[in-house]
Amino acid sequence: QVQLAESGGGLVQTGGSLRLSCAASGSASAFTLNAMNWYRQAPGKQRDLVAGITSLGSTNYADSVKGRFSISRDNAKNTVWLQMNNLKSEDTAVYYCHAYVSTFRGYFEVWGQGTLVTVSS
Repeated sequence: QVQLAESGGGLVQTGGSLRLSCAASGSASAFTLNAMNWYRQAPGKQRDLVAGITSLGSTNYADSVKGRFSISRDNAKNTVWLQMNNLKSEDTAVYYCHAYVSTFRGYFEVWGQGTLVTVSS
């Protein structure tokens, strides 16, 4: 079983920065992280894709965060980061790490438990 653990959320003022981390671990003898993504869900709203990165490093972003957020990963450390700059109140949400994982058992989607980001004005 592969697990994702997020960290780095918290309270920040408008215009500030935060860096979220997501580390994968598991009991499987071997697993491969394929595409990894960050989603977010604000109160009363649906969960939306914020940014994604393939295993080769290609990235994509939601229009609302382009130029402010940056996703990166270290395949050797099984870790993905989301650098968030110039934060706005509308960025307040629970941020979830998501990954497509390959193991000998097959191909799976895995979600982290979420980390809360609160941007205050």
